[in-house]
Amino acid sequence: MIYIVDLEAVDTRYTKQWKDHVPALLERELHEQVTVISGGETPQATTPGAFLNFGGTNVYKSNQLQQIGELFCSGRVKDGDYFLYTDAWNPTVIQLKYMAELLGVNIKIGGLWHAGSYDPQDFLGRLIGDKPWVRHAEKSMFEVFDHNFFASVFHIKMFYQAFNPNSMLIWSDELYPNGKITRTGWPMEYMSDTLLSYKHMEKRNLILFPHRIAPEKQPEIFRDLKESMPEYEFVMCQEQQLSKNEYHNLLGEAKIVFSANLQETLGISWYEGALVDAIPMVPDRLSYSEMAVDEFKYPSEWTDTWENYQKHKDMLMVKIHHYMENYNNYQFTIDQQVRKLKDDFFGCSNLISTIKDRSKHA
Repeated sequence: MIYIVDLEAVDTRYTKQWKDHVPALLERELHEQVTVISGGETPQATTPGAFLNFGGTNVYKSNQLQQIGELFCSGRVKDGDYFLYTDAWNPTVIQLKYMAELLGVNIKIGGLWHAGSYDPQDFLGRLIGDKPWVRHAEKSMFEVFDHNFFASVFHIKMFYQAFNPNSMLIWSDELYPNGKITRTGWPMEYMSDTLLSYKHMEKRNLILFPHRIAPEKQPEIFRDLKESMPEYEFVMCQEQQLSKNEYHNLLGEAKIVFSANLQETLGISWYEGALVDAIPMVPDRLSYSEMAVDEFKYPSEWTDTWENYQKHKDMLMVKIHHYMENYNNYQFTIDQQVRKLKDDFFGCSNLISTIKDRSKHA
């Protein structure tokens, strides 16, 4: 049996698709029964600048904990069962481990890490920082998981360094054998089919900012570019209150998806843009460095601070102008970028194989 302890769904985000896709994927690939442990309905309004409602998410997790406890009380959890947390930052995993060990049930547990206080640019990192309670809580959750899944090497290295700040060792697979840390793409195999109808739409001179309006996304840079380049249309998607369909239509019409992010451990929106033939314009830092082809990366120092942006603004504008005026010359490179992302970062074959081979891991 595989139990999915899922992440609450927001209609405009991928978490909505995961509700159906992840259970169906695991059943199809692993040929095992899958049970979803959902926390029920939660407020759709997220805390400004965040992915979740900070009150509602704890109601959701509390409901999940009650269901997990009832599963143990009824004796339904058996040796060999696997619990997959689609968001590893879930304190109920500690209580799950408590019940399993005290009741002598030999289970395996895996979790997908999205973010946490260990990332200074994340919401938790900015508001809570490295306070002992949160840092020790995250370390405890990491230790509970038999398999910690990360979508990029950048994310793994940042996580490792935060918890080993004085270590002279650089992270490598040898430091955590037996799947304790696994780099895997996220379960987003559905995305290319979902966006197929928006591909080959007529393009216009449109540049999108598809990110949250939060300090680590540097929206002020995009706004300044908009003022400086009136010949092009700049749209900040989160200001528009768009439906998913309206957002995808904008992606289909855009020539560029722009990022000046200071925090990104994967990046879904620029993949969505590339799938519908928008040029992803991203800085050479964070997860972008390992994921983007060279033609779509600009030097990190152009936007790593507001001061540096001002120094390099003219070069950034020249690059935007070049992409816009030579858009038709980049179709082959966009296709190349899509293949790289689809094969390495938006398909979860490593996650599937880890769960399938769980009996081989200590």
